[in-house]
Amino acid sequence: MSDSAHHDQRAGGVGADTSEGAQEMMARGSVAATELLRESGAVLRMSEADVAELTQTIDDETIGDDETMIINMGPQHPSTHGVLRLMLELQGETVLRTKPIIGYLHTGMEKTGESLTYLQGTTNTTRMDYLSPLFNELVFAMATEKLLGLELPPRVTWIRMLMCELNRMSSHLLYFATNGMDMASTTSMIFGFREREEILTFFERCSGLRMNNNYIRVGGVAADLPDGWEDEVTALVDEIESRLPDHEDLFHGQPIWHERSQGVGVLTPEEALAMGCTGPILRATGVPWDLRRDTPYLAYDQVDFDVVIGTYGDALDRFSVRMDEIRESMRIVRQCVEAMPAGDHRVQDKKVTPPPRARIDESMEALIHHFKIFTEGFKVPEGEVYAAVESPRGELGCYIVSDGSSKPYRMHIRGPSFVNLQALPHMMRGGLVADAVAIISSVDPVMGEVDR
Repeated sequence: MSDSAHHDQRAGGVGADTSEGAQEMMARGSVAATELLRESGAVLRMSEADVAELTQTIDDETIGDDETMIINMGPQHPSTHGVLRLMLELQGETVLRTKPIIGYLHTGMEKTGESLTYLQGTTNTTRMDYLSPLFNELVFAMATEKLLGLELPPRVTWIRMLMCELNRMSSHLLYFATNGMDMASTTSMIFGFREREEILTFFERCSGLRMNNNYIRVGGVAADLPDGWEDEVTALVDEIESRLPDHEDLFHGQPIWHERSQGVGVLTPEEALAMGCTGPILRATGVPWDLRRDTPYLAYDQVDFDVVIGTYGDALDRFSVRMDEIRESMRIVRQCVEAMPAGDHRVQDKKVTPPPRARIDESMEALIHHFKIFTEGFKVPEGEVYAAVESPRGELGCYIVSDGSSKPYRMHIRGPSFVNLQALPHMMRGGLVADAVAIISSVDPVMGEVDR
């Protein structure tokens, strides 16, 4: 350790030990004007003049260091949805600057993915966004299947679509639960968890697990749907549909909630597009971008559904978009029940998918294939590929580079929560510190997907 580092540690004490370096917010007087402008939000495709025009809600030039203070929020704060840390510069109760600081949940999942075989890959990716694990599995499987050039049986495609839309419903229901809890409504938390648990029970029947299912695998799904799944899914959707009005009444019928969400955390379409926001954050601003419709995958081009958009881009719109997206997911699920084709639940390629359990007892060749797949994995042709799906939080992408071995040479995940978090400084600027909780909640981030 250098002398200066020793000096910093002695002088700073605990502060030096917990410093996050360049990520932390500096005092206003020690930051250049351009940097101040940048800290009001990411610039990307917008010119700084455009950003300045959008953020002229406060005349920063007249504010001195002695009029503001920087406070810390998180990472261990119940409303930051995990280990998100925010540094806020306040003038009174008004937020002037916000700086998200990440890295407290670094899991190294991308690097871990490069040491696992393609067969093991979904057990790793399913844990990134623990509220929508099936989407993580799907995007990894789709990327690998593109490299392999696999053509999947139709039943696999429809099973994946059915399960993902149920997962979208469960994720949005948990958003209602946590959003209500952040607004001090314990009833909405109980209602949200109650409905979500019923969906997770169906997932358990299909995969054996309620979360981190590892159900969608390269070449198909782990097991076919259980007997009687049609009636079970139909009853599940009917029940949740009958209860949704209660959820709406809890929020829309509550004037306090309206005042805390209407006009709070506004994001314009130009800002959302410039920062690469996707999912309900983008659609709430009025931009009708949904990968399921705009770049169809699975069988989304064979089902009817609407892309839900908002008008004002505030926290209320983000809530309303998610509420209506649950209804659209129900439409898709009902169509999946009616149109589910018969056939195999995984591709019959003995080099990629393991043989049926019964054949292992009868065939030496099947036993060898089973042994080689689970010990060595399967080799994937050289190349690079990007696949993307519309997760409950936006565009979830997977980029894989293959060197022809049984493990990815490089894997990178485009996580929607990571991208959407950079909109927080824009949403909070000029608002009250009391609104911070409502705004963070409306973004619905999952930090497991941010700190990869």
